[in-house]
Amino acid sequence: MIDINSVFNINNQTEFEDLAMQIFKFQFENNSVYRSFCDLLYKHPSDIKAIEDIPFLPIQFFKSHKILSTKDTIKTTFSSSGTTGSITSKHHVTDLDIYNKSFSKGFQQFYGNVEDYAILALLPSYLEREGSSLIYMVDTMIKQSKHAESGFYLDNYSELKDTLITLDSRGKKILLIGVSFALLDLVEAHQFNLNNTIIMETGGMKGRRKELIREALHTTLKTGFGVNAIHSEYGMTELLSQGYSKGHGIFNYPNWMQILIRDTEDPLSILSSGKTGGINVIDLANINSCSFIATQDLGRINNNGTFEIIGRFDNSDIRGCNLMVL
Repeated sequence: MIDINSVFNINNQTEFEDLAMQIFKFQFENNSVYRSFCDLLYKHPSDIKAIEDIPFLPIQFFKSHKILSTKDTIKTTFSSSGTTGSITSKHHVTDLDIYNKSFSKGFQQFYGNVEDYAILALLPSYLEREGSSLIYMVDTMIKQSKHAESGFYLDNYSELKDTLITLDSRGKKILLIGVSFALLDLVEAHQFNLNNTIIMETGGMKGRRKELIREALHTTLKTGFGVNAIHSEYGMTELLSQGYSKGHGIFNYPNWMQILIRDTEDPLSILSSGKTGGINVIDLANINSCSFIATQDLGRINNNGTFEIIGRFDNSDIRGCNLMVL
């Protein structure tokens, strides 16, 4: 059995690759859906010599199958957002402590101790449904925060404005995390000149507003909040870890997570840095589900190891010849 603590104690690439290979073998043996997928590709652990050889499970399988590598009791099920009647992804979680450690240690790696921040959350579309892993994460962070003002805000923009301005003027460290359309609504109603606040958008207009390309969205938000950069979070229902951007759409990931880029025409082929393709995620925190996921996002890895999100595959087409730019 793999010690989960080893996931969060990774210090270098060699340790990451060694543990990724161990987890691949573990999931091959214990995850029937993933095993069947590997068998269809004629991929066996004896064929896997490097992490680039590992098969990545298409993310759509979380909509149609129960993805588990353990027989432990399911403690909670996170589900993706979707239109009425659509099939949503479901991530069955048997150990919430792993998720708690993952987002807490991931945040700390890039931003420091969550206790030092006032956490203000503007996530109306997520609060309106059950099963959001983002709401679970932010709610836990709010409880960990040492600030009484931390909390969720819905349509009470006036109260949020007053709280934001008051805390910022006192020199408090603030994280305002919000869905794109709500952040835009806020800066259209109020203008700010913030000096101690991180603005973090989680993406998505959720059908509330016209989609904007990232540059246009961030320019509007930077002007409205009076800040130099807009931060972003890259996470999804099917993952227990997140990547973070401190501006310009350039993302980093925690030590137990990595991004590989696959060829859109040959999904088993991994591309070199600088080339655009489908994003494959290795999330070792997903030890009890599947750690190797082929997402529907398009991106590229930079020479320094950071990554960028370019767009999405059109209409869930896994080969993705037609692109719909975000």
